Amino acid sequence: MAEKYIKLFNEFPPVSSEAWKEKVVADLKGADFDRKLVWRTNEGFSVQPFYRQEDLEKLDYLDTLPGEFPYVRGTKTNNNDWLVRQNIVVKDLAEANKKALEVLMKGVTSLGFVFKECTEVTVDDLGVLLKDICLESVEVNFEAKCCTCKVAEAFTEYVLAGNWEAKNIVASISYDPFGSYLLYGRFKKGVDHVLEQAQNLIKKSAEIPKYRVLAVNGKNFGNAGASVSQELAFSLAQGAEYLSTLTDAGVAVEDVAKNMKFNLSVSANYFMEIAKLRAGRMLWAQIVKAYEPKCECGCKMKVHAETGSWNKTFYDPYVNMLRTQTEAMSAALGGADSITVLPFNAIYEDPTTFSDRIARNQQLLLKEESHFDKIVDPGAGSYYIEELTASIADEAWKLFLEIQDKGGFLAAAKEGFIQAKVKEMATKRDMNIATRRENLLGINQFPNFTERLDKVELADEALNATDLTAEDAEIETLKPYRGAQAFETIRVATDKYSKDNKRPLAFMLTIGNLNFRKARAQFACNFFAVAGYDVKDNNGFATVEEGNAAAREAGADIVVICSSDDEYAELAPAAYNLVKDDAIFVVAGAPACTDELKAKGIENFIHVKSNLLEDLKGYQAKLGIK
Repeated sequence: MAEKYIKLFNEFPPVSSEAWKEKVVADLKGADFDRKLVWRTNEGFSVQPFYRQEDLEKLDYLDTLPGEFPYVRGTKTNNNDWLVRQNIVVKDLAEANKKALEVLMKGVTSLGFVFKECTEVTVDDLGVLLKDICLESVEVNFEAKCCTCKVAEAFTEYVLAGNWEAKNIVASISYDPFGSYLLYGRFKKGVDHVLEQAQNLIKKSAEIPKYRVLAVNGKNFGNAGASVSQELAFSLAQGAEYLSTLTDAGVAVEDVAKNMKFNLSVSANYFMEIAKLRAGRMLWAQIVKAYEPKCECGCKMKVHAETGSWNKTFYDPYVNMLRTQTEAMSAALGGADSITVLPFNAIYEDPTTFSDRIARNQQLLLKEESHFDKIVDPGAGSYYIEELTASIADEAWKLFLEIQDKGGFLAAAKEGFIQAKVKEMATKRDMNIATRRENLLGINQFPNFTERLDKVELADEALNATDLTAEDAEIETLKPYRGAQAFETIRVATDKYSKDNKRPLAFMLTIGNLNFRKARAQFACNFFAVAGYDVKDNNGFATVEEGNAAAREAGADIVVICSSDDEYAELAPAAYNLVKDDAIFVVAGAPACTDELKAKGIENFIHVKSNLLEDLKGYQAKLGIK
C-alpha cells in the first residue's frame, strides 16, 4: 500500500469493540442492547448487530485454502462452478427424452429424471430415456418412488454396455432407505435387506467411480419445518449411520463415502443457508476422517441443493420466483456442487414450459451475468458469514452428538427423538407465521387483494399433501408440508364460498385523527384481505352516523373503526351501537380503554400482536364460511 495511504490510516486510531458498543448503547438512549439489537435465531444462538476481525481469532479453519481439508472453503481450488440441474418427471420415456434433449441445448448441465409411479425400469427403458444423450458431457440423476435399486442396477448395466469411458460418467441415484424409513415408518423387508442392497449397489457400480448410489435426503427435514442447524445435524447423523452400518458389514469407508450424495433444501434464510453448506462440509470431513479413510479426498461432501417447498405458496405464486432466486444465490455462494431451482408452480401443478424456463434461467443469470461461479468461496472474509458458519457448526454438532448418544440415527428415529425435534421447530415456525413474526409475502402479509381462485382442484392438491406413512408403520413419521397451508385453507374456503354467495366485505369506518385512521385502515385492509375478503378503504367520515350509512349502502359484513386510541373511548361505542345488528364490529388497535369497550359489548380487536390465523378462523366461523 502506498505510504501516503498508510499515513492517512494513522490519522484514525483503532476503535475497540467495547468503544463501538458504548456508542451504540448511548444512541439507544436507555433501551436494552440485547433486547433491541441482538437476534435470537431458530438455530439456537444469538446474532450480534456487528462483528469484527477479532471475533474470528478462535476459528482455526481460516488458515486453510479452498480445496483443503476440512473443506469449509469448498472442495474446488480454482472456481465456484456448479451443475445446473433440471428435473423431468418421467411419465412417457420418449417424451421425457425429448424434453431432456431440449433443455440440454438451453444451458442445463445436469438432468434429474423423477419416476413418481412404481414402475420397474429396465435397460431397454433407459435406452429410450437416454437416447442421444452423451453421458460423458452431462450429469444424470434418478429419483424413483420405488424400485430404486432396479433403476440403479439398470443404469450400471446400460453404462457398462455402452461405448463411454465409465470413469468420465457423473451420475447418482437417490437410494436412501434410512430417509424413507422416516417418511414411511417401516422397512419393507427389514434393515438387513436394505443394507445388503446398498452393498450390492456399491459393488456393482464400482467400475463407474463418479456414480453415487447412496443418498441422504436432508431436504425432507427442511421441508418438514426443521431449522437450518437441525437439517444439517440430522443429515450428518443419517450419513454417519450409513458409514457405520456399511463399514461394519465390511465395506471400505472410502467406498461408502464416495458413493454418498447429500440432497439438501435451501430456505429463505439467506446468510444462514450459505453458512450451512460451509459448516456441513467441515463437519462431514471430520466425521469421515474419524473412520480413518486411506485418503482425505474421501472426506469431501458432495452436495446437491434444491430450493425448498416449505415457504412456497399457492396464492400469488409469482412471488415464489423471488424466493427461489435468493435461495439459489445462497446455494451458489455456499458452494453447492449442483442446484435445482424448483419452478414457481411446482407445488400445485406440473411445471409448464414457461415456469421451467424461468427456473433454469435463474441459475444461468447467476453464472453468466453475476459470475457467481468465478470466485472460490465467495463468503470468505465476511466476519458475519464466518461467525455464522462456526455457530451453525457448533449447534449442529451438539445435536449430532446427542443423536449418537442415543445409539445413532435409526435408534433416535425409533425413539421418535428426530421427529419430535422437527415437530417442535415446525410448531414454533407455524406460530411465527400465525402472528406475523415470520412473513410469507402474499399469504400472511400484503396479499394480492384482487386474486381469486380459478382452479379448485389445484388448490385441493396443494393443500392436501399426501401422508406417506405406511399402514403398518412402526414409528411416527416425518411429514413434509408448507408453512402457508393454514392460511391458504382459509382463503380457499372464502373463494369456494364466494362462488355461490356474496364475497364478505370488510368496510373501513375511518374517522378522527388523519394519521392514525390511515395507518390503521391500511393495517385492517391487509388483515382481512389475507382471508380473501373484499376490503373497502375510505378517506374519512365526519360522524359515525355517516360512516354507518356508507357501510350499510356498501353491504358490509365487517365494519372496522379506524381512529386514534384517545378517540376510541367515545367513537367506538357510538359506532358499535349503530353497527352491531347489521355487521361484525371490529376495533383496529389495542387502546388503553380496551377493557371499558369490552364492558360495553365490543368483542373484536385487531392489532400487531394479534394471532392472525386464529382471529381469521374466528371471523370465518362468524360469517358461516367452512
